[in-house]
Amino acid sequence: MSKHIIKSIEKDSIAEELELMPGDELISINGQEIEDVLDYRYIENDEEIELIVYRSSTNEEWELFIEKEAYDTLGIEFESGLMDDYKSCHNKCVFCFIDQLPPGMRETMYFKDDDARLSFLQGNYITMTNMKDKDFRRIIEYKLSPINISIHTMNMELRKAMLHNRFADKLIDYMDQLYAAGITMNGQIVLCKGINDQEELDYSIRKMYQYAPHLQSVSIVPVGLSKYRDHLEKLEPFTSEDAKQVVELVEKYQRQFYEQSGSHFIHAADEFYFLAGQDVPSEKTYDGYLQYENGVGMTRLLKNEFQEAIKGYSFDAEKNNRYKKISMISGKLFQPVMEQFSMQIRDIEAITTQTQVFGIENNFFGPRITVSGLVTGQDIIKQCATFDLGECVYIPDNMLKSDEEIFLDDITLEELSEALNTKVVPIRIDGTLLFNVMTGKEIEYE
Repeated sequence: MSKHIIKSIEKDSIAEELELMPGDELISINGQEIEDVLDYRYIENDEEIELIVYRSSTNEEWELFIEKEAYDTLGIEFESGLMDDYKSCHNKCVFCFIDQLPPGMRETMYFKDDDARLSFLQGNYITMTNMKDKDFRRIIEYKLSPINISIHTMNMELRKAMLHNRFADKLIDYMDQLYAAGITMNGQIVLCKGINDQEELDYSIRKMYQYAPHLQSVSIVPVGLSKYRDHLEKLEPFTSEDAKQVVELVEKYQRQFYEQSGSHFIHAADEFYFLAGQDVPSEKTYDGYLQYENGVGMTRLLKNEFQEAIKGYSFDAEKNNRYKKISMISGKLFQPVMEQFSMQIRDIEAITTQTQVFGIENNFFGPRITVSGLVTGQDIIKQCATFDLGECVYIPDNMLKSDEEIFLDDITLEELSEALNTKVVPIRIDGTLLFNVMTGKEIEYE
């Protein structure tokens, strides 16, 4: 079992009051050894807690008693976020993007996780094929919600073939038990042309809806196809006509489900609407953006935020009295939206900021990859370095590692700034923030 070493203590927390320190080791809580973060988070919610902590610097073991409000946290961050080793995926999914990575990237890029704990902590989607029975029982016992499931198809023979896992059909039993326990679920289908689309997708939607309302939403996202698929099963990209069929099917069931239950339940990723040449649906359709992290509703939310910012804008002569030129960088997918925003800004006569938009062609992974999160530093440099980029270049912060200013190809933010010969600032994908940037307000990286 891993040692649970404290990394940091939250200011003004219970742990600070107890004088716990980074480097201290958590031995047990309420007489129970902690296996991982799920155990810790569950027991931490108790009103009365007994901690056993070891401090190596003094070779002392402390016994601490705490009375607190239920669900108050202790304010401890551990060196290992999971308080255990990460669990890898043993499937050979036909659509796995990690199998499509080029050689020579940093080793961590090739690690496939399918860890149930990350479903609760970070919102990751899991196949539920790489968990032990005791791990599943803990989900039921601790009533952990929501759990995000990579379903892909409700045809279990097809699911076994798509995942190359003969136990992939256990999903039905797992979902039955989660439903019976009242555990909230979200689902995901990675859609592959000619495999789990059309009639198979229609069947899956109807079967998944039987798990509503505990299965509260399902997203359909198109398979990502890099140029490194020579040794993998042949998959075809979706055409505009294919995308229109997907949208039509989804919207048919959305109308039906909303009439029945007040929830749209099934959602197509924004990319399908772009490919179909259609505008994304209204905000109401997204049921509170339950699938936002899957690229579902991101465009609608961004547009609505931007329009609200325009409505609330008032001219400030002191802040808009000089000409300013900036550049915005995005993936190819969002380029039309960004250009539309830029044109709307130009129509506001008082604004003197000029914004130019660069949609980056993904040469690193291949032109079929159009999302900003997979844009590399080298592609930005090759396609932008010869232009006058103005006073500042703004990039979506999802182009960088979450904990480090580095791109997928290991080019750093500083190296990009040097190559472009201008300041580069990462920003959140947020409509109000984009409006502020495009109207001349300087934004610092948070």
